[in-house]
Amino acid sequence: MKLRTFLTSAVAAASLLALGSPAALAQTAYKSEYRMSLVLGTAFPWGKGGELWANKVRERTNGRINIKLYPGVSLIQGDQTREFSALRQGVIDMAVGSTINWSPQVKQLNLFSLPFLMPDYAAIDALTQGDVGKSLFKTLDKAGVVPLAWGENGYREISNSKKPIKTPGDLKGMKIRVVGSPLFLDTFSALGANPTQMSWADAQPAMASGAVDGQENPLAIFTAAKLHSVAQKYLTLWGYIADPLIFVVNKDIWNSWTPADREIVRQAAIEAGKEEIAIARKGVVEADKPLLKQIEGLGVTVTQLSPAEREAFVKATRPVYDKWKSQVGTDLVNMAEKAIAARK
Repeated sequence: MKLRTFLTSAVAAASLLALGSPAALAQTAYKSEYRMSLVLGTAFPWGKGGELWANKVRERTNGRINIKLYPGVSLIQGDQTREFSALRQGVIDMAVGSTINWSPQVKQLNLFSLPFLMPDYAAIDALTQGDVGKSLFKTLDKAGVVPLAWGENGYREISNSKKPIKTPGDLKGMKIRVVGSPLFLDTFSALGANPTQMSWADAQPAMASGAVDGQENPLAIFTAAKLHSVAQKYLTLWGYIADPLIFVVNKDIWNSWTPADREIVRQAAIEAGKEEIAIARKGVVEADKPLLKQIEGLGVTVTQLSPAEREAFVKATRPVYDKWKSQVGTDLVNMAEKAIAARK
């Protein structure tokens, strides 16, 4: 009897010792499923980036970290502007999120929405992959999330159902669907348009019915969402802003993982981000721009602005840029301008 008691005590003590190790303690805190929020599903580069990240993590942790995708920001009833708050509060565990959607909570992210700041892809890379990107990651960390890597939704081009847009005057009175950002409202108001704020779920039926005339989004969204089928017959490439994406994890979730698993998640995010950026740029970075030919094949009139035509839009929106520079942070914007000027 004494021997049995001794053995039972020894097993219990060994179990306690094992549980006392940091790895084992962390392991007991792992959830069976981690919820990743996405605005768009896997038919889009954005959702594909989330899927790549989830698959790499699941494979490399042998299923310890099992991630389920929730596209359409379904964890917060489709309200994409609430995503960052929900992530910070723990309603969402992880996300590949938009700098635009998170800008109401993190004003510095409005940097990327300053009209005509980034003239080309090298300019985007100069910001996200340099000191500006590091500064923004520090800001996000202070705001309560763990940022790991950059992705990209792409340059936002403008389409409509009425006519080709070549000058600011062409936008006069046009109802354009925009996301819920005051900076977007200011930019389109400065161009004489009538910016209409609505969710993406509401936007497509509104375009189909003619309740709104146009929208602005990356080309990958134009094609995947089949916007030509909701009366978007005219598309102008103006590259007025780009929307980098950020791979992040909720802080409590991050702290619940072992250091080794955190490093796996970080490296997987960096790799998935690079792959997602390549997918997002496919068809527009090549010399013959095959994606434009594909869009024209759908019966869409594609307008590419000359440098002089683009400059007219730059001048028309400059007061908005100047007004928002101080709100974003003058030092941050100056850093960004210098990085772009020095890009290769």
